[in-house]
Order: sequence, then structure tokens, then C-alpha cells
Amino acid sequence: MGLRRTLIDVTPLRTSPAFRRLWIGQTLSGFGSQMTLVAVIFQVWQETESPTWTGAVGLAQAVPLIALGLFAGSLVDRVDRRRFYLLALGGQAVCSLLLAVQGFLGDVPAAGVLALVALQSCFVAGSGPASRTFIPQLLPKHQLAAGLALRGIAFQGAMLLGPALSGLIVGWLGVGACYLVDALTFTAALYGAFGLPRTAPGDEPARPGLRGVLDGLAFLVRTPVIRGALLTDLAATVLSMPTSLFPLVNAERFGGNPRTLGLFLTAIAVGGVAASLFSGTFTRLPRPGLVMLGGSAVWGVSLALFGLTPGPWAGLALLAVAGAADTVSVVSRSTVVQTHTPPELLGRVSAAEQIVGQAGPDVGSMRGGLVADATSGAAALVSGGLLCLGAVVVVGATTTDLRGSTAPPPTGP
Repeated sequence: MGLRRTLIDVTPLRTSPAFRRLWIGQTLSGFGSQMTLVAVIFQVWQETESPTWTGAVGLAQAVPLIALGLFAGSLVDRVDRRRFYLLALGGQAVCSLLLAVQGFLGDVPAAGVLALVALQSCFVAGSGPASRTFIPQLLPKHQLAAGLALRGIAFQGAMLLGPALSGLIVGWLGVGACYLVDALTFTAALYGAFGLPRTAPGDEPARPGLRGVLDGLAFLVRTPVIRGALLTDLAATVLSMPTSLFPLVNAERFGGNPRTLGLFLTAIAVGGVAASLFSGTFTRLPRPGLVMLGGSAVWGVSLALFGLTPGPWAGLALLAVAGAADTVSVVSRSTVVQTHTPPELLGRVSAAEQIVGQAGPDVGSMRGGLVADATSGAAALVSGGLLCLGAVVVVGATTTDLRGSTAPPPTGP
């Protein structure tokens, strides 16, 4: 395999102006969102010094996604997806401005900060499923995996730069400045959304209310390849997500310096960016389901070893390996899901994927915080990594359709 075939495929950016605008907008907005994540965790930690409270940040994000996500996905399958996406983005921007105001004012209790995070997550419950439906509409099937890999490198690039800069700004200007930057980056996301074509409901729009949600759930249950993909990701996120433990580990290994807190997410992003840059090595493979299982297993092993490693820099290296494995798994999961989902169900299935991909880590962060409070940070990391590995093995062994799932091969050199 030549070097060109190992590198990320940028063909979607060249051939689809609408995809290019969407990608640029989401990349810049994702940068601000990562800054806000670190700022919220730091603000809550400063007020409480409790890993349970920092884990509650994830819970505040997860509950609205779980409660509203499937209903929002059903609505996405009934309305103009572009207009719905624009409204949801506007709501997120307003919430970021409110976070900035409380950050500059100060003296807001941790519960108040979490309430704003939860409100913003209500809008994310709608914008997420809508945004996931655009790539299959903007790109031909043989470019789908490449488009998802580009989306992955945008997310990982935001994780790479956002947390590191957030730590510097928090230490210099305070958390309010991070929230304000996030609010300003939503202008880029809105720019990308305005460039999308209008998308009317398909020939079979979702039924209203609970009936539409149940139709989507029935499809998930009776489709083993998608069910297995989502269960694998749940195993990786709910059982072993380490984010809520980073302030505790930072205190143990770096003396609690806010400028080093962002390094943990940055290390994961370094691995993710590296995997994305060389995503041609796995997006061109014919069995994305098998690739996903392997990536999820490496994620669990890396985090277990991170919990056993006392050295700060060796630990950051293991987080980089985990980040690379996560990117491989996420891109492969999305390829499996979007390849095997009919267009009229894409909003609802995308909502389920978002609940797994975003609420799963939030619930996992809460689990990690509770385990760390009851035992130790190392115990939470090691037990989570090993549980993840065991669950991935079970799902892979019992879901033949996932192991054997195929995707359309890319074209070109």
C-alpha cells in the first residue's frame, strides 16, 4: 500500500462545496466546545474538589440526550433537517453566552453551572441527529467512510488544541473567556448550516410522537449489525470513560496545575489525529465492523494500563494510544451504521448513535467518579478498562453480522 493510500482521503472536501462548508463550521465550533468542556470541569472541581461532582458534568450532558434524543431523531425524520439544525445551533449558542456571563460574574454554585450545561445539551439532542444525516446526503456511498474520517479528524483536532488552550486561558483570563470563545465559534457552525440544501421528509416520514420513536427502536432491535455496533461502543464508553478522573490524576501526577489539566484530553486527541491522518489504512478495509471491535478492545487495554502507570508522561502516551484506537472505532462504527440504515430512518438511528456516542461517555464519566470516590482513581481506570475489554469480546463473539459487515470500497488510487 503506497503512502497516498494510507493518508486521509480529502476527496469529499474537493468535490462537495456543501460538505466543505459544513466541515469547516463544525470544526471551528468543535474547537470551542472542547474549551468549554475543560472550563466546566475545572470550574466545578475548583468549587467542590470532588470527582463525583466532576462526573456529574457528564451526567448533566447525558440526561437530556437520553431523555430527548430519540424524540428529536424522530422529528428530524419528519421536518426540513436544515431548518431544524439551524434552530438547534442557535439554542446552543445562547447557552454558551449564558455560561460566559456566569463565568465572568463568578460565585455561581456548581449546581447552577450544571443546569446551564444540561440546558445546552437539550439543544445538542436535536442538532446532533440532524448533523449526522447530512453526510450520506452530500456524499456518494463510496466516499462515506472518507467523509466520516474527515469529521473524525476535525473532532480530534479540536480535542488537541481546545483543551490545551483552555487550560492557558483559564489560568490567565478565567473560565468566562473560554465560554465566550465557544459562543463566538457558533457563527462558523451557522455559516456551514446555511450552506446546506433544504431537505424535505422522504417518501415515508416518521410517524408523530412515540410511534415514530418505537419504529426506530424496532429497526435497531431487529438489525444485528447496527445493534452490535452500538453495544460495542456502549461497552467502551459507559464502562471505561476516564474524563471525570482527569482532575484527580492531574492532582496526583502534576500537582493540580490547571495548565496541565488539558494535557489529558490533548493526549487522547494526539492519538486521534494521528489515526485520522493515516485513516486510509482502515477506511479502505472491507470489514468496518471487525475494525471497530479491534479498536474498542485496544481502547480498554490502554486505559487499564494508564491506571497502572504512575509516571505522568508514560500515562499520557497510553492516552494517545487510546485516542488512536477510539478514532478507529468511531469512524468504523459510523460507517457501519450509516451504510446499513435506510434514509427515512437515518434521523432516529443517528439519535440512537448520538446517545451511545455522547451520552455513553457522560454516563461513563459519572461511573468513573463514583468508583474513584469509593476506591481510588487507579481502581476506577483499571476496572473500567478490563470490563470494556470483556464486553467487547462478548459482543464480537455473539454478533456474526457485525464481524462480517462490509462497506462499499472507495474509488480512485
